[in-house]
Amino acid sequence: MQTIKAVMAQSALPRLEQQMLWEHVLGVSRAWLIAHDTDPLPAAAVAKYFALAQRRLNGEPMAYILGQREFMGHMFKVTPAVLIPRPETEFLVEQALALLPSTPAPRIVDLGTGSGAVAIAIALARPDAVVVATDYSHDALAVARENAHNLCADIEFFQGSWYDALKGQAPFDMIVSNPPYIAEKDPHLYQGDVRFEPITALTAPQNGLADLRQIIQGAKAYLTPTGSIWLEHGWDQAAIVRNMLAEADFNQPTSISDLAGIPRITGAYS
Repeated sequence: MQTIKAVMAQSALPRLEQQMLWEHVLGVSRAWLIAHDTDPLPAAAVAKYFALAQRRLNGEPMAYILGQREFMGHMFKVTPAVLIPRPETEFLVEQALALLPSTPAPRIVDLGTGSGAVAIAIALARPDAVVVATDYSHDALAVARENAHNLCADIEFFQGSWYDALKGQAPFDMIVSNPPYIAEKDPHLYQGDVRFEPITALTAPQNGLADLRQIIQGAKAYLTPTGSIWLEHGWDQAAIVRNMLAEADFNQPTSISDLAGIPRITGAYS
């Protein structure tokens, strides 16, 4: 019979990815794998491992194969209906939490929530907040709702395109969004994990700026007089987004760089 050690010796995948797949197939911990790597394996487990390994060798993201990805210390379900939560988007959450008013029950909306990672992470960190999340995709909202349920986060979800989903809502203290911002013909769309992710959640017309512009132009009507808006964007879009905010009559357009010095998010105040 096959053993973990023997199968891993045959695989072209990196060792870490092999371990992640075995943890998933067998439902065990990393420590268990190390301690039992010479135990005989059931044939069904070996077959399942090789099937998953082939998907990875074909380029499919590990998050979709495993059906989950960690974000801000929480485990989120992910499917091909949503973008895979990325570490750089944690910076948007961290800054939003730092800039939220300390007053009780601030109102926050996450536009284009996808898996719900941003909205849920904010709600879990500020349980007093009223958090609303929207998405155009019915399938994405189903994933986000399941994540909110699994993580016991109190979120209101609405379906619709940007502000169309918020008609009748009271003003918010903060709007956050990680919208599509990649140009439609960007060569990176044909590389790595993004080849498998929903294209409508990645790209926008007008060289990637159309959705950012639409969110900014409609934001004033949905913010309190002291509210703010914070947007994740491409590494080279910060100055453009600041200009769009200024043109929309927002105050103090500001870009904030991450630890790598990349302008990661830009925002402004009503």
